[in-house]
Amino acid sequence: MGIRVIKTAIAALAALYTGHYLGLQPPLAAGLLAILGVEVTVMRGLRNALARFLASVLGLFFASLLFVLLGFHLWTISIFILIAFPILSRSRLLKEGIVTSAVIVFHVYAKEEVTTHLIANEIMLLITGIGWALVVNLLYMPKEEHKLIELRHETEEKFGAIFMKMAQTLRQPTLIWDGEELLDAGKAIEEGIHRADVSRENLIWRGLRSDYSVKMHWSNYFEMRQQQLDSVSLMLTQLAHVFETLPQGELAAELFEDLAGDLKSDVYEGKVETKRKLLGERFRSMPLPTAREEFEIRAAIWHLLHELEHYLSIAKRLKKQKNSLEAAVGAD
Repeated sequence: MGIRVIKTAIAALAALYTGHYLGLQPPLAAGLLAILGVEVTVMRGLRNALARFLASVLGLFFASLLFVLLGFHLWTISIFILIAFPILSRSRLLKEGIVTSAVIVFHVYAKEEVTTHLIANEIMLLITGIGWALVVNLLYMPKEEHKLIELRHETEEKFGAIFMKMAQTLRQPTLIWDGEELLDAGKAIEEGIHRADVSRENLIWRGLRSDYSVKMHWSNYFEMRQQQLDSVSLMLTQLAHVFETLPQGELAAELFEDLAGDLKSDVYEGKVETKRKLLGERFRSMPLPTAREEFEIRAAIWHLLHELEHYLSIAKRLKKQKNSLEAAVGAD
Protein backbone atom coordinates (compact mmCIF):
# COMPACT_ATOMS: atom_id res chain seq x y z
CA MET A 1 0.00 0.00 0.00
CA GLY A 2 1.53 3.29 -1.12
CA ILE A 3 1.55 6.53 0.81
CA ARG A 4 -0.63 8.17 -1.85
CA VAL A 5 -3.36 5.56 -1.28
CA ILE A 6 -3.29 6.23 2.47
CA LYS A 7 -3.43 10.00 1.90
CA THR A 8 -6.33 9.57 -0.53
CA ALA A 9 -8.26 7.49 2.01
CA ILE A 10 -7.72 10.12 4.73
CA ALA A 11 -8.72 13.01 2.46
CA ALA A 12 -11.85 11.20 1.24
CA LEU A 13 -12.91 10.27 4.78
CA ALA A 14 -12.40 13.81 6.05
CA ALA A 15 -14.32 15.25 3.09
CA LEU A 16 -17.22 12.82 3.60
CA TYR A 17 -17.55 13.66 7.30
CA THR A 18 -17.31 17.37 6.55
CA GLY A 19 -19.94 17.08 3.83
CA HIS A 20 -22.32 15.29 6.21
CA TYR A 21 -21.66 17.81 8.96
CA LEU A 22 -22.33 20.79 6.69
CA GLY A 23 -25.41 19.16 5.18
CA LEU A 24 -24.06 19.25 1.63
CA GLN A 25 -25.91 17.31 -1.07
CA PRO A 26 -24.74 14.80 -2.00
CA PRO A 27 -21.92 14.48 0.58
CA LEU A 28 -20.41 11.60 -1.41
CA ALA A 29 -19.43 14.13 -4.07
CA ALA A 30 -17.08 15.81 -1.60
CA GLY A 31 -15.30 12.49 -1.11
CA LEU A 32 -15.05 11.98 -4.87
CA LEU A 33 -13.55 15.44 -5.35
CA ALA A 34 -11.06 14.74 -2.56
CA ILE A 35 -9.98 11.51 -4.27
CA LEU A 36 -9.38 13.40 -7.49
CA GLY A 37 -7.36 16.09 -5.72
CA VAL A 38 -4.60 14.09 -4.00
CA GLU A 39 -1.27 14.50 -5.83
CA VAL A 40 2.29 13.21 -5.53
CA THR A 41 3.94 16.56 -4.76
CA VAL A 42 3.05 19.71 -2.84
CA MET A 43 3.49 22.08 -5.79
CA ARG A 44 1.46 19.86 -8.11
CA GLY A 45 -1.26 19.67 -5.47
CA LEU A 46 -1.40 23.46 -5.19
CA ARG A 47 -1.47 24.02 -8.95
CA ASN A 48 -4.06 21.36 -9.64
CA ALA A 49 -6.28 22.39 -6.73
CA LEU A 50 -6.44 25.93 -8.10
CA ALA A 51 -7.00 24.67 -11.66
CA ARG A 52 -9.77 22.29 -10.61
CA PHE A 53 -11.56 24.92 -8.55
CA LEU A 54 -11.43 27.58 -11.28
CA ALA A 55 -12.44 25.11 -13.99
CA SER A 56 -15.37 23.88 -11.93
CA VAL A 57 -16.60 27.39 -11.12
CA LEU A 58 -16.36 28.41 -14.78
CA GLY A 59 -18.07 25.19 -15.83
CA LEU A 60 -20.82 25.77 -13.26
CA PHE A 61 -21.36 29.28 -14.61
CA PHE A 62 -21.64 28.21 -18.27
CA ALA A 63 -23.79 25.17 -17.48
CA SER A 64 -26.19 27.17 -15.31
CA LEU A 65 -26.57 29.77 -18.04
CA LEU A 66 -27.26 27.11 -20.68
CA PHE A 67 -29.71 25.22 -18.49
CA VAL A 68 -31.66 28.41 -17.79
CA LEU A 69 -31.74 29.41 -21.48
CA LEU A 70 -32.19 26.00 -23.15
CA GLY A 71 -33.63 23.79 -20.44
CA PHE A 72 -32.45 20.58 -18.80
CA HIS A 73 -31.91 18.31 -21.78
CA LEU A 74 -29.22 15.78 -22.58
CA TRP A 75 -28.23 17.72 -25.69
CA THR A 76 -27.73 20.81 -23.51
CA ILE A 77 -24.82 19.01 -21.86
CA SER A 78 -23.30 18.41 -25.31
CA ILE A 79 -23.58 22.12 -26.08
CA PHE A 80 -21.95 22.86 -22.74
CA ILE A 81 -19.02 20.63 -23.66
CA LEU A 82 -18.67 22.28 -27.08
CA ILE A 83 -18.61 25.76 -25.54
CA ALA A 84 -16.94 25.34 -22.16
CA PHE A 85 -14.18 22.85 -22.94
CA PRO A 86 -12.42 25.01 -25.58
CA ILE A 87 -12.52 27.95 -23.16
CA LEU A 88 -11.08 25.83 -20.35
CA SER A 89 -8.45 24.45 -22.71
CA ARG A 90 -7.28 27.93 -23.72
CA SER A 91 -7.14 28.82 -20.03
CA ARG A 92 -4.97 25.70 -19.46
CA LEU A 93 -7.54 24.39 -16.99
CA LEU A 94 -9.02 21.53 -19.03
CA LYS A 95 -6.61 18.74 -18.13
CA GLU A 96 -6.90 19.13 -14.36
CA GLY A 97 -10.44 20.50 -14.19
CA ILE A 98 -12.45 18.48 -16.70
CA VAL A 99 -13.56 15.74 -14.28
CA THR A 100 -14.34 17.98 -11.32
CA SER A 101 -16.20 20.38 -13.60
CA ALA A 102 -18.25 17.51 -15.04
CA VAL A 103 -19.13 16.26 -11.55
CA ILE A 104 -20.54 19.66 -10.58
CA VAL A 105 -22.40 20.17 -13.88
CA PHE A 106 -24.05 16.75 -13.67
CA HIS A 107 -25.22 17.56 -10.14
CA VAL A 108 -26.98 20.67 -11.44
CA TYR A 109 -28.51 18.66 -14.29
CA ALA A 110 -29.76 15.99 -11.88
CA LYS A 111 -31.48 18.64 -9.70
CA GLU A 112 -33.07 20.27 -12.76
CA GLU A 113 -32.94 23.69 -11.17
CA VAL A 114 -30.58 26.62 -10.87
CA THR A 115 -30.92 28.40 -7.54
CA THR A 116 -28.66 30.37 -5.26
CA HIS A 117 -28.83 27.57 -2.71
CA LEU A 118 -27.80 24.96 -5.28
CA ILE A 119 -24.89 27.06 -6.55
CA ALA A 120 -23.70 27.61 -2.97
CA ASN A 121 -23.98 23.86 -2.30
CA GLU A 122 -21.86 22.99 -5.33
CA ILE A 123 -19.18 25.53 -4.45
CA MET A 124 -19.05 24.21 -0.88
CA LEU A 125 -18.65 20.68 -2.25
CA LEU A 126 -15.69 21.94 -4.27
CA ILE A 127 -14.14 23.71 -1.29
CA THR A 128 -14.64 20.67 0.95
CA GLY A 129 -13.33 18.02 -1.44
CA ILE A 130 -10.48 19.93 -3.04
CA GLY A 131 -9.68 21.63 0.27
CA TRP A 132 -9.17 18.40 2.17
CA ALA A 133 -7.05 16.98 -0.64
CA LEU A 134 -4.89 20.10 -0.48
CA VAL A 135 -4.60 19.91 3.32
CA VAL A 136 -3.47 16.27 3.18
CA ASN A 137 -0.97 17.13 0.42
CA LEU A 138 0.49 19.92 2.52
CA LEU A 139 0.63 17.91 5.75
CA TYR A 140 2.88 15.12 4.51
CA MET A 141 5.01 14.22 1.52
CA PRO A 142 7.48 11.32 1.63
CA LYS A 143 11.16 12.31 1.86
CA GLU A 144 13.30 11.41 -1.13
CA GLU A 145 16.71 12.20 0.38
CA HIS A 146 17.59 8.66 1.46
CA LYS A 147 16.65 7.14 -1.90
CA LEU A 148 18.52 9.88 -3.77
CA ILE A 149 21.68 9.07 -1.82
CA GLU A 150 21.26 5.40 -2.69
CA LEU A 151 20.80 6.22 -6.38
CA ARG A 152 23.86 8.45 -6.32
CA HIS A 153 26.00 5.65 -4.86
CA GLU A 154 24.58 3.20 -7.38
CA THR A 155 25.27 5.58 -10.27
CA GLU A 156 28.84 6.21 -9.17
CA GLU A 157 29.41 2.49 -8.63
CA LYS A 158 28.23 1.75 -12.17
CA PHE A 159 30.34 4.57 -13.63
CA GLY A 160 33.36 3.18 -11.79
CA ALA A 161 32.68 -0.29 -13.16
CA ILE A 162 32.37 1.12 -16.69
CA PHE A 163 35.71 2.91 -16.44
CA MET A 164 37.39 -0.23 -15.09
CA LYS A 165 35.99 -2.19 -18.04
CA MET A 166 37.31 0.47 -20.39
CA ALA A 167 40.74 0.21 -18.79
CA GLN A 168 40.68 -3.58 -19.16
CA THR A 169 39.65 -3.26 -22.81
CA LEU A 170 42.54 -0.88 -23.53
CA ARG A 171 44.91 -3.47 -22.10
CA GLN A 172 43.10 -6.44 -23.60
CA PRO A 173 41.14 -5.43 -26.74
CA THR A 174 39.72 -8.95 -27.16
CA LEU A 175 37.78 -8.59 -23.89
CA ILE A 176 34.04 -9.21 -24.32
CA TRP A 177 31.79 -6.90 -22.30
CA ASP A 178 27.97 -7.02 -22.37
CA GLY A 179 27.54 -3.37 -21.28
CA GLU A 180 25.19 -4.23 -18.41
CA GLU A 181 26.70 -1.52 -16.20
CA LEU A 182 25.86 1.09 -18.83
CA LEU A 183 22.18 0.09 -18.80
CA ASP A 184 22.06 -0.02 -15.00
CA ALA A 185 23.61 3.44 -14.77
CA GLY A 186 21.00 4.78 -17.20
CA LYS A 187 18.15 3.36 -15.10
CA ALA A 188 19.56 4.76 -11.87
CA ILE A 189 20.02 8.21 -13.43
CA GLU A 190 16.51 8.21 -14.87
CA GLU A 191 14.99 7.35 -11.49
CA GLY A 192 17.24 9.90 -9.80
CA ILE A 193 16.04 12.67 -12.13
CA HIS A 194 12.42 11.74 -11.40
CA ARG A 195 12.89 11.64 -7.63
CA ALA A 196 14.89 14.87 -7.66
CA ASP A 197 12.03 16.59 -9.50
CA VAL A 198 9.55 15.26 -6.94
CA SER A 199 11.75 16.43 -4.07
CA ARG A 200 12.08 19.90 -5.60
CA GLU A 201 8.33 20.19 -6.19
CA ASN A 202 7.73 19.51 -2.50
CA LEU A 203 9.35 22.88 -1.72
CA ILE A 204 6.78 25.66 -1.56
CA TRP A 205 8.65 28.73 -0.37
CA ARG A 206 12.24 28.88 -1.57
CA GLY A 207 13.34 31.50 0.94
CA LEU A 208 11.99 29.54 3.91
CA ARG A 209 13.75 26.27 3.03
CA SER A 210 17.29 25.92 4.33
CA ASP A 211 17.77 22.75 2.27
CA TYR A 212 16.72 24.41 -0.99
CA SER A 213 20.24 24.34 -2.40
CA VAL A 214 20.61 20.67 -1.47
CA LYS A 215 17.44 19.68 -3.30
CA MET A 216 18.36 21.74 -6.35
CA HIS A 217 21.80 20.15 -6.27
CA TRP A 218 20.19 16.71 -6.67
CA SER A 219 18.51 17.79 -9.89
CA ASN A 220 21.75 19.27 -11.19
CA TYR A 221 23.70 16.20 -10.11
CA PHE A 222 21.60 13.66 -11.99
CA GLU A 223 21.32 15.92 -15.03
CA MET A 224 25.12 16.08 -14.98
CA ARG A 225 25.36 12.30 -14.78
CA GLN A 226 22.98 11.97 -17.72
CA GLN A 227 25.20 14.24 -19.81
CA GLN A 228 28.25 12.31 -18.67
CA LEU A 229 26.60 9.01 -19.58
CA ASP A 230 26.07 10.36 -23.10
CA SER A 231 29.76 11.28 -23.14
CA VAL A 232 30.69 7.77 -21.96
CA SER A 233 28.67 6.32 -24.85
CA LEU A 234 30.79 8.37 -27.27
CA MET A 235 33.96 7.15 -25.53
CA LEU A 236 32.84 3.56 -25.99
CA THR A 237 32.39 4.25 -29.71
CA GLN A 238 36.05 5.27 -29.93
CA LEU A 239 37.10 2.37 -27.72
CA ALA A 240 35.55 -0.04 -30.22
CA HIS A 241 38.28 1.01 -32.71
CA VAL A 242 41.07 -0.09 -30.35
CA PHE A 243 41.69 -3.65 -31.54
CA GLU A 244 45.36 -3.97 -30.60
CA THR A 245 47.39 -3.38 -27.43
CA LEU A 246 49.64 -0.31 -27.58
CA PRO A 247 51.71 1.58 -24.98
CA GLN A 248 49.37 4.55 -25.41
CA GLY A 249 46.46 2.29 -24.51
CA GLU A 250 48.22 1.19 -21.33
CA LEU A 251 48.73 4.81 -20.29
CA ALA A 252 45.10 5.67 -21.04
CA ALA A 253 44.00 2.61 -19.04
CA GLU A 254 45.80 3.94 -15.97
CA LEU A 255 43.95 7.23 -16.40
CA PHE A 256 40.55 5.52 -16.47
CA GLU A 257 41.47 3.51 -13.38
CA ASP A 258 42.27 6.75 -11.58
CA LEU A 259 38.94 8.18 -12.73
CA ALA A 260 37.08 5.14 -11.38
CA GLY A 261 38.60 5.77 -7.95
CA ASP A 262 37.92 9.52 -8.15
CA LEU A 263 34.15 9.00 -8.47
CA LYS A 264 33.68 8.90 -4.69
CA SER A 265 34.21 12.65 -4.57
CA ASP A 266 31.03 14.79 -4.45
CA VAL A 267 32.12 16.66 -7.57
CA TYR A 268 35.13 16.42 -9.82
CA GLU A 269 38.11 18.30 -8.32
CA GLY A 270 40.59 18.40 -11.21
CA LYS A 271 43.14 15.65 -10.42
CA VAL A 272 42.30 13.46 -13.40
CA GLU A 273 42.12 16.49 -15.68
CA THR A 274 45.71 17.39 -14.79
CA LYS A 275 46.84 13.83 -15.51
CA ARG A 276 44.96 13.86 -18.80
CA LYS A 277 46.72 17.04 -19.93
CA LEU A 278 50.11 15.59 -19.02
CA LEU A 279 49.26 12.41 -20.88
CA GLY A 280 48.25 14.43 -23.93
CA GLU A 281 51.61 16.21 -23.92
CA ARG A 282 53.36 12.87 -23.56
CA PHE A 283 51.47 11.48 -26.56
CA ARG A 284 52.57 14.45 -28.67
CA SER A 285 56.22 13.79 -27.85
CA MET A 286 56.03 10.14 -28.95
CA PRO A 287 57.27 9.06 -32.41
CA LEU A 288 54.62 9.04 -35.11
CA PRO A 289 53.16 5.64 -36.10
CA THR A 290 54.68 3.92 -39.12
CA ALA A 291 51.80 1.53 -39.90
CA ARG A 292 48.20 2.40 -40.85
CA GLU A 293 46.64 0.14 -38.20
CA GLU A 294 48.73 1.69 -35.43
CA PHE A 295 47.79 5.15 -36.69
CA GLU A 296 44.06 4.32 -36.56
CA ILE A 297 44.31 2.85 -33.05
CA ARG A 298 46.31 5.77 -31.70
CA ALA A 299 43.84 8.18 -33.33
CA ALA A 300 40.96 6.37 -31.58
CA ILE A 301 42.78 6.62 -28.23
CA TRP A 302 43.45 10.31 -28.86
CA HIS A 303 39.75 10.94 -29.58
CA LEU A 304 38.92 8.93 -26.49
CA LEU A 305 40.99 11.31 -24.38
CA HIS A 306 39.32 14.31 -25.99
CA GLU A 307 35.91 12.93 -25.09
CA LEU A 308 37.20 12.32 -21.58
CA GLU A 309 38.06 16.02 -21.42
CA HIS A 310 34.45 16.82 -22.30
CA TYR A 311 33.25 14.39 -19.62
CA LEU A 312 35.36 16.18 -17.00
CA SER A 313 34.20 19.63 -18.12
CA ILE A 314 30.60 18.61 -17.38
CA ALA A 315 31.55 17.93 -13.75
CA LYS A 316 33.29 21.31 -13.53
CA ARG A 317 30.08 23.03 -14.64
CA LEU A 318 28.17 21.28 -11.87
CA LYS A 319 30.65 22.57 -9.30
CA LYS A 320 30.17 26.13 -10.58
CA GLN A 321 26.37 25.74 -10.51
CA LYS A 322 26.49 24.43 -6.96
CA ASN A 323 28.64 27.35 -5.78
CA SER A 324 26.37 29.87 -7.52
CA LEU A 325 23.26 28.26 -6.04
CA GLU A 326 24.66 28.28 -2.52
CA ALA A 327 25.63 31.93 -2.94
CA ALA A 328 22.13 32.84 -4.15
CA VAL A 329 20.45 31.03 -1.28
CA GLY A 330 22.83 32.66 1.20
CA ALA A 331 21.95 36.07 -0.21
CA ASP A 332 18.26 35.38 0.42
